[in-house]
Amino acid sequence: MYMKRKIYIGICIGMALMAIALLWNSFKPNEKVDFSTQIKPILNNRCITCHGGVKKNGGFSLLFEKEAFAATESGKPAIIPGDASGSEFIKRLKEEDPELRMPYEKPKLSDEEIDLLTRWIDQGAEWGQHWAYSLPEKVDVPTLTNEAGFTFEESSDFLQNNIDNFILTRLESEQVEPNPAAEKNIIARRLALDLTGLPPSTELLKAFESGALSYEALTDTLLAQKSYGEKWATWWLDLARYADSKGYEKDMGRSIWKYRDWVIDAFNRDLPYDQFTLEQLAGDLLANPSTDQLIATAFHRNTMNNDEGGTDDEEYRVATVIDRVNTTFEVWQSTTIGCVQCHGHPYDPFKHEEYYKLMAFFNNTRDEDTPSEGPVLKFYTPEQQKDVDKVLNWITENGTIKQHKTYKDFMQFTEPVYKSHIFQEITNGSYDDHASVVLWDDGNCILKNGYTNNSGYVYLNYRSHYDGTRMTIREGDANGPILGQFTINKAKNNTTSQFPIKKIDRKTNLYIETQNNAAAKEANIINIYWIAFLEDMPGQDKPGWSAVNKTFLKTLNTNMAVTVPILAENPSYMQRATQVFDRGSWLSQTDTVQPSTPESLSKWNTEWPKDRLGFSKWIVDKENPLTARTLVNRIWHQIYGRGLVPTIEDIGSQSDAPSHPALLDWLSLRLMNEHNWSMKALIKEIVLSGTYRQSSKSTPEMYQRDPNNELYARGPRVRLGAEAIRDQALAVSGLLSDKMYGPGVMPPQPDGVWQTVYNGAQWEESKGEDRYRRGVYTYLKRTSPYPSFLTFDAGSREVCTIRRIVTNTPLQALVTLNDPVYLEASYTLAKNTKVADDVDESIAQSYKRATYTDISPNKLEALKALYEESLSEFRENEEANVLFLHFDDKPTPELSALTVVANAIMNLDEFLTKA
Repeated sequence: MYMKRKIYIGICIGMALMAIALLWNSFKPNEKVDFSTQIKPILNNRCITCHGGVKKNGGFSLLFEKEAFAATESGKPAIIPGDASGSEFIKRLKEEDPELRMPYEKPKLSDEEIDLLTRWIDQGAEWGQHWAYSLPEKVDVPTLTNEAGFTFEESSDFLQNNIDNFILTRLESEQVEPNPAAEKNIIARRLALDLTGLPPSTELLKAFESGALSYEALTDTLLAQKSYGEKWATWWLDLARYADSKGYEKDMGRSIWKYRDWVIDAFNRDLPYDQFTLEQLAGDLLANPSTDQLIATAFHRNTMNNDEGGTDDEEYRVATVIDRVNTTFEVWQSTTIGCVQCHGHPYDPFKHEEYYKLMAFFNNTRDEDTPSEGPVLKFYTPEQQKDVDKVLNWITENGTIKQHKTYKDFMQFTEPVYKSHIFQEITNGSYDDHASVVLWDDGNCILKNGYTNNSGYVYLNYRSHYDGTRMTIREGDANGPILGQFTINKAKNNTTSQFPIKKIDRKTNLYIETQNNAAAKEANIINIYWIAFLEDMPGQDKPGWSAVNKTFLKTLNTNMAVTVPILAENPSYMQRATQVFDRGSWLSQTDTVQPSTPESLSKWNTEWPKDRLGFSKWIVDKENPLTARTLVNRIWHQIYGRGLVPTIEDIGSQSDAPSHPALLDWLSLRLMNEHNWSMKALIKEIVLSGTYRQSSKSTPEMYQRDPNNELYARGPRVRLGAEAIRDQALAVSGLLSDKMYGPGVMPPQPDGVWQTVYNGAQWEESKGEDRYRRGVYTYLKRTSPYPSFLTFDAGSREVCTIRRIVTNTPLQALVTLNDPVYLEASYTLAKNTKVADDVDESIAQSYKRATYTDISPNKLEALKALYEESLSEFRENEEANVLFLHFDDKPTPELSALTVVANAIMNLDEFLTKA
């Protein structure tokens, strides 16, 4: 009887549910279908591969609104708004004949999908815009409704700022309760690792735990530390593809560490993100740019340079420009625009031609894939700077602002020059692998379409192997009028000299010939690296001009100890035309285009210049819908291990949907309007939230329901990054150096890792405190990155890295157990926490210093057993004891055993993870 009653009740419930479903379906046709969330995903997943940016079969495309409603090859549109039954699009979806049904040779759409598309067309086929391409509108902070099973009083500790209202609203709707706050020692460690990449100092932790320092005061203290900039710079350098070498086959060293230091400093002084952007993309185009603003442009000089013999400099210059377009959109717009090089975007509203209009912004920089990497910014010593100032003061007194800039730029980064790789028609000579034209006796070459700038002098950078070489420069060809003729004597090193020429003010071909009867017929008499023409230095008719001119030449021949590659724009007479590449091939150039931004994004302000500076202003304009959202999402990901939009590389129409769309927009608007683009303010607001302060502990049931913590019902629990793991090991052991800035250092690494070609460069292990500096300063060779960082998912930075893929492999344990850095850190930790004749306390102290928590009895028992076993082995084998602690003059078995224990502690999950 009881069972029959249960079955009857079950049938009743089932019938009731069916009735509700039928009732719901009867109202469905009246529901407004949303294009962005309901229609666009179907089109992208099932239709656009044949009817989109790559293919337009039948003359039908669903990528753009205009194309979707246009006439197809049949002469009629496939979609007729308001008439689904008359639309060929719907008819083909319902066809039974597999030769006529769409998608062709693919599974039929589901009835639900066809129903959605039908209703959308019947409702007028309104073409919506993907949420990310629409400006974030004013967002109200949610008012809590207490629909969940917990009371406001129970969640009041959770509510610390407005972020929590957004999170708790979602939790209420999901009937999920947030975790309680993490313990003070746990949250202090988490906060310090997130803000500085290092665990908190003992003093800070004690002040916080005792109540002498509030949580907000602790946050402010950590944000003010110099280590904050070092931590966040590591993230940005992944985006900037920063490395200490050029990449490709030769992978020669590159002096660009000044850029890394600029990034650290920019974070520490909280340079607003809009200015941070402008300076990196176009610092050289700002009015009277400072040295720091020029250094910032090295962001786009982190691109690789191919010095291999036989490569085409123009091909790799173009590859660099393409990389800059792709990287800019990946970093600032969360947009994968690289495929648009070859064809229209398959899913997002970006046209093939628009790619090259973007490329036009970047196509006029002076770098040209030459080994010298010019332009490079020079850093003069104080004594050398006096000579520079002497020249500039003279020009200030006797010349114009324009002349002052010309000479200042030339002494700072030696541009503009005509590099020899563009010389043509070389006779009795050749172009060598070292970016110079080599000429013999009776040798000649032509610089086509050169502009002498009405200059009375030619500046020649060369290396000469004989005295008495006669060089003649003619206009046009071998029979043209002579513009200049002069004698060049032997110069062992690269030399820049000034020779008089006839003034002309027009573009023309410059024919250069050499003659030296004292040299053998096929002997190299001169290497020409570049020539330049500057407007004459003013004040030639005044006393002192000759001395200032000599000083100017002296500065040009000064050997620089420190340089950094930067961006510099072509002058008007060197402007390049940008053309569309057919199918993306730089060898198939078609229509010429002008700089422009995609129509689907924010409008261009006509007051902006059509160059990188104007483009940078477009990027950070508040009307741009992507920039603020991208930054908020990336910073959220850095803190929580996942973004509000999980696909942090892409927030286009194929991206995952935001878990909390209103929160993303609210934070984006707040970043721009309330925080004035302050990254510190944004980070502080996130970490002050109750959401962030939660315990990261989870139950099996909650993990099953929300494995990725999409609801944020618990605090972040994330494996530390490669640099942070090493930095933390050095910090807790007491070895870490706080020395900042300067060239990359070479800490210990296993023998045999470093591989280099073409030179005798070696991994020269750094001495003194440089051996123990933070990971951000470690020398990074692209073809042979620091092995322990590579094992823990850091990259070679050959291209922009938006996110590091977090892996878990046995190799990682081999690093932390055997790498010399971790062995020495374990030894130092054991030595610094050793308590005489008290093994238990020694182990407990090591554990607490490493993890910031007290050891449990079970862990103490396990680690003590490891100690006893290790002690027995070291006592029996004195040789092993000496080899294990080879850096200790008098190693003892007890200290060796404690080192093994400390090393085991550094391999525990609670040490390697931010909990």
